[in-house]
Amino acid sequence: MTPEELSLAISACLQDAVAAGEIALPEAAVPDAVLVERPKNREHGDWATNIALQLAKQAGTNPRAFATVLSARLEGIDGVSAVEIAGPGFLNITVDAAAAGALAKAIVEAGAAYGTNSALAGHTVNMEFVSANPTGPLHIGHTRWAALGDSIARVLRASGADVTAEYYINDAGSQMDVFANSVLSRLHGRDVPQGGYPGEYIRDLGHEVLTQHPDIRELTDVAALPVIRAAAYKAQLKDIKDTLADFGVSFDVFFSEQELHDAGAIESAVARLREQGHVFDDGGAVWLRTTDFGDDKDRVMIRANGEPTYFAADAAYYLSKKDRGYTEKIYLLGADHHGYINRLKAIAAAAGDDPEVNIEVLIGQLVSVNGAKLSKRAGNIIELKDLISWLGKDAVRYSLARFPADSPLTLDPELLKKHSNENPVFYVQYAHARTRGAARNAVAAGVDRSAFDASLLHHATENELLSYLGSYPSIVAKAAELREPHRVARHLEVIAGAYHRWYDACRIAPLGEEAVTDLNRTRLWLNDATSQVLANGLDLLGVSAPERM
Repeated sequence: MTPEELSLAISACLQDAVAAGEIALPEAAVPDAVLVERPKNREHGDWATNIALQLAKQAGTNPRAFATVLSARLEGIDGVSAVEIAGPGFLNITVDAAAAGALAKAIVEAGAAYGTNSALAGHTVNMEFVSANPTGPLHIGHTRWAALGDSIARVLRASGADVTAEYYINDAGSQMDVFANSVLSRLHGRDVPQGGYPGEYIRDLGHEVLTQHPDIRELTDVAALPVIRAAAYKAQLKDIKDTLADFGVSFDVFFSEQELHDAGAIESAVARLREQGHVFDDGGAVWLRTTDFGDDKDRVMIRANGEPTYFAADAAYYLSKKDRGYTEKIYLLGADHHGYINRLKAIAAAAGDDPEVNIEVLIGQLVSVNGAKLSKRAGNIIELKDLISWLGKDAVRYSLARFPADSPLTLDPELLKKHSNENPVFYVQYAHARTRGAARNAVAAGVDRSAFDASLLHHATENELLSYLGSYPSIVAKAAELREPHRVARHLEVIAGAYHRWYDACRIAPLGEEAVTDLNRTRLWLNDATSQVLANGLDLLGVSAPERM
């Protein structure tokens, strides 16, 4: 019995009790599925639900009385061996060994789909993250949201949401002119201008431009700059995309800020917000009255000299997302962007959206790596591609995924390179590799999955392992709801520990000349179910599930 099956069964019992007049609830108040969770103390049963506490008041009764009616019906469900009412009205449910063990077969048959759910079905989400300026390589400051953003998108999709991962290219504004001037100076052997980009990569970009335009040095600076800007920008953006690909991060959309300007979207945004009654003129400038929506001050959209501000582009970009049909917009911003929260929410409110529903701003804290060397090529920063080369994609991604985004983080390279249980990514990946090795050894010994008897999986370590495998879908759903993929990582570590304990206690392949039995075959199902869940979870984190280690 899977947690989903138990959830549906509880809901059916509740519907029957309402239909029989045993519980006074309107039919619309009965949920299609009931949340079931693992009790903290396994002596309290296999699963628990607080549905009686949630609905008792609406039913005009107390939670224990509500739970008493429901427990009587739950005890009649096939596979449920005991129901206990605890505390103010919690229902603790114990399933029999056959019902619990059946989960192993269900997982293997579900395959990669196990753990997916429909909790966020119908949600259309635009999630913007990384969005580094195309004026230099990705560096350590971008790693956290690259890893977490991609993992959040994956858990949202696993929970039924329609997610578009978007990278906003800040390719408009003065920084692009500074960028082009820096490349121009390097092409002519000059130092970069004050405030320019000093990294050696600028010299490399100059060589790239020269390859495409051999006569570029013969042009005047005025004639050369637009050519250099376009060619260097294209080359640098390709470098960013290549680095992201190496990190296992993919985007559905790369959205150009310059295209907003070229399409007249800034002027359109100002006009639309003016129609809503939130734009006013003062001192020759055009302002958005964001203080009406909780911002600390009103924001200039068009300066007195006629130039639009970055804020105006932010407003136009938000409206673009809205126009493209994204009812929910998630912004993943760096540690120095707390001030953006209120202004972005004010834009949403001024556009007629609900800032508590239609926009979400997540702030990621800084990450550092002990002993990481600054990149001379990139100009005294730690490049992401250097981290990947040094520590490996899997180690970096897993380490970033297993902590909440709002906690500062320092990675320990010595730990991440250890092939021991101290290293969390090794611990989980090794557990997966061990499941695959165990399967190969079992097959070599003549064990296959031609038979399955769930009632044979009654060893204490089997009960423990099955319980954690069964919790996996609810962990994924909660990770999606809270935008916290670290919940998946931590649960995989729990599963890995339970698997190692089971493996040490229960043989899959027969010993010596012993005959292959249905117990061996059934345990192979459990082994392969564990393998599937570990692989599914690692995939949500963008981490590989090795066959051998």
